Amino acid sequence: MHLGLVTYNWGKEWDLDTLLVNCVASGFSGVELRSTHAHRVEIGLNAAERSEVAARFVDSGIWCVGLGSACEYHSPDPAVLRKNIDETKEFIELCHDIGGSGVKVRPNGLPKGVPLDKTIAQIGRALNEVASHGMGFGVEIRVEVHGKGTNEWPTFKHIMDAADHPGVVVCWNCNRQDLEGKGLAHNFDLVKNRIGTVHIHDLRKTDAYPWKELFSLLKKSRFEGWTLLEEGKVPDDILAAMRENRILWEALTQ
Repeated sequence: MHLGLVTYNWGKEWDLDTLLVNCVASGFSGVELRSTHAHRVEIGLNAAERSEVAARFVDSGIWCVGLGSACEYHSPDPAVLRKNIDETKEFIELCHDIGGSGVKVRPNGLPKGVPLDKTIAQIGRALNEVASHGMGFGVEIRVEVHGKGTNEWPTFKHIMDAADHPGVVVCWNCNRQDLEGKGLAHNFDLVKNRIGTVHIHDLRKTDAYPWKELFSLLKKSRFEGWTLLEEGKVPDDILAAMRENRILWEALTQ
């Protein structure tokens, strides 16, 4: 397994050079870049700017794990749906150009007045379409377990069943819903063969999630991908917090 950072809140104010330097200093080996943040790695970059971003990652020794988009496919408005699909394709091409391997997308809720099966089928078709585009660029689509209703495991499992393209993988998100129903191990088993990345949270919060059980499940499933720290609450000293998390992560992954 590998440890990286999602620039959700930790690192969102850092420019790209500062972000890479701080990852090196804290022992984080990769980054999922969130769109709209201070590093300014956006779909509007031209070819020369994209090459420069790729070169910065290579020079730093930090992996560009991928891009974190807010693209979603549940809207009943065809124009909104198409806009999100087309934007995902732009993120795919940007991800390829800067040396990344995947784009994070999400379901983000269930529209009122629309049959559940219809929404699930629509999300699945959209994911299959963008994954087909991604395959041509060597970029996978990472579906974050996200959104009211869509982060419930029965519904999310149906979404993944509908999105059967091999380029669609799960971004496990360490939600409280993982512990509901028959529990963590059961819910993990529903998608264990399709987990592409894992969004962990601040490991210092030992009561927030059963970290030992999760990492045991990851080991048993022979997961060898990225566990990416994504945390909302920003500490006074982010770099110190990253170093502390690295030590805890190493203990969990031994």
